[in-house]
Amino acid sequence: MADVGLLSALVKVLVRDEEERREAVGLLLDLSGLQSVRRRLGRIQGCIVMLVALLNGDDAVASHHAGKLLKALSSNTQNALHMAEAGYFKPLVQYLKEGSDMSKILMATALSRMELTDQSRASLGEDGAIEPLVRMFSTGKLEAKLSALSALQNLSNLTENIQRLISSGIVASLLQLLFSVTSVLMTLREPASAILARIAQSESILVNQDVAQQMLSLLNLSSPVIQNHLLQALNSIASHSRASRVRRKMKENCAFQLLLPFLMETNIKIRSSALNLLYTLSKDLPEELTDQLGETYIKILINIILSSTLDSEKAAAVGILGHLPISDKKVTDMLKRANLLPILVSLMTSKSEISTETTCWLVESITGVFIRFTNPSDKKLQLYSAEHGVIPLLVKSLSSGSSVAKCRAATSLAQLSQNSSSLKKSRALRWSCVPPPADAICEVHGGHCLVKSTFCLVKAGAISPMIQILEGKEREADEAVLGALATLLHDEIWESGSNYIAKKSGIPAILKVLESGSIKAQEKALWILEKVFEVEEHRDKYGESAQVVLIDLAQQGDSRLKSATAKLLAQLELLQVQSSYF
Repeated sequence: MADVGLLSALVKVLVRDEEERREAVGLLLDLSGLQSVRRRLGRIQGCIVMLVALLNGDDAVASHHAGKLLKALSSNTQNALHMAEAGYFKPLVQYLKEGSDMSKILMATALSRMELTDQSRASLGEDGAIEPLVRMFSTGKLEAKLSALSALQNLSNLTENIQRLISSGIVASLLQLLFSVTSVLMTLREPASAILARIAQSESILVNQDVAQQMLSLLNLSSPVIQNHLLQALNSIASHSRASRVRRKMKENCAFQLLLPFLMETNIKIRSSALNLLYTLSKDLPEELTDQLGETYIKILINIILSSTLDSEKAAAVGILGHLPISDKKVTDMLKRANLLPILVSLMTSKSEISTETTCWLVESITGVFIRFTNPSDKKLQLYSAEHGVIPLLVKSLSSGSSVAKCRAATSLAQLSQNSSSLKKSRALRWSCVPPPADAICEVHGGHCLVKSTFCLVKAGAISPMIQILEGKEREADEAVLGALATLLHDEIWESGSNYIAKKSGIPAILKVLESGSIKAQEKALWILEKVFEVEEHRDKYGESAQVVLIDLAQQGDSRLKSATAKLLAQLELLQVQSSYF
């Protein structure tokens, strides 16, 4: 009965109909009591793969028999490895837990070389592969440590396994290894740093006190590969939402002084990782950033923007410059002397139309810097920006950018629009003897408006995309957009501005913000509606739809909005009727 030919014939039956499969696997199970049968079965091509398929199949009887047969065959380590390759990992995990030292090394080495799917990584994690591998790394000899680390590196590509790694307490052991100067352990440092970089993606790493400080102290003591892994890990840690304390401690420990020299690295991976970390850290310290960078590193960042072939590097470098304090005129003059604005305009004009995460970040960074160059207190700087073509790029960002880019673009356009009325007047006086073309007369400002000279939102075509933002589902840019629209309602232009907003169907969009916007956006919306509803035509047309929203806001809205809401209801002559709502 142990004849190879007979066994091969029975294995072939495993792919036939249900009844025959059951009989074949049952007979094979009966025969598996013989060691010679077990040895030969494992060598028959496709046998283990078909048994694993039966184990995972719908036939409960065949599945049960296949499971028992696989368990019998797993007494051979090669069979256990074949089972793992077929997606059945429990025998391999069992060897990791209870096998001999050589068996453990064999299994870990095989695991490190397997091309695993996320589903396979999840199965291994659930079956308990991580804990014995961590023990091998912590207590085993060099070969065991290396095979275990390599296997863990493969498993760490799955988020769920990262949590298991943190729970195993491996972080302290990995850091201890990186600090080690023992020459025989040097080969372990690269996989250890790679695992740390993966683990750092989980916010749970923050339970390990001072882990970031320890990584910082290792930066200049490591090889380029390890430096890159450490920089990636530090950026992941610093980027976590609950990492404000960690970021503060990193800065106190001179992180900037340590990281800035990496901007001159010829190794692009290291420079990119350092840029990303500097970008993350620079968000929290606008006032200190100027002194930290100095003119030398500001020029280096601009050179990276000019010369780098990676959009991610450009985005990070522009983003760091965008975090410099906007009110610092010396910085603005320095950036202007370095021709940053035309560089950014060219970069944004030539960027790919295909939107990726990196190109979105680049546009967000550039529109952030544009806020500096459209400062409303400096008309000459605004004119400089307009002459370099900033305004059309800002308007384009309103339609095609991310929520952050839209918000920043609207902020810059609002700053420019604050000076449109005064610039229109000066132009009108200068050219009073020459009648302007009919199409140059602005129906809001009532005079001669040009995009490049008066920064007019109407002539720039900015109003329609702004209203589309308010009509959309994303609410992040509402406040900035309403701030820009509000510039059309100041002083003597309020009525023509109200009419233009109504003409562009802006009032229903503003009412939508009252229903679902943030408190600050709702405050701005109420102020705009108060101005618009001073025009009787708009009260008559939109008053009824507005009152439904306003009454609901009075009942359910934030207490800070009650006064403005009451004022608007009174304006619509509804306050006495609905006074019980206040």
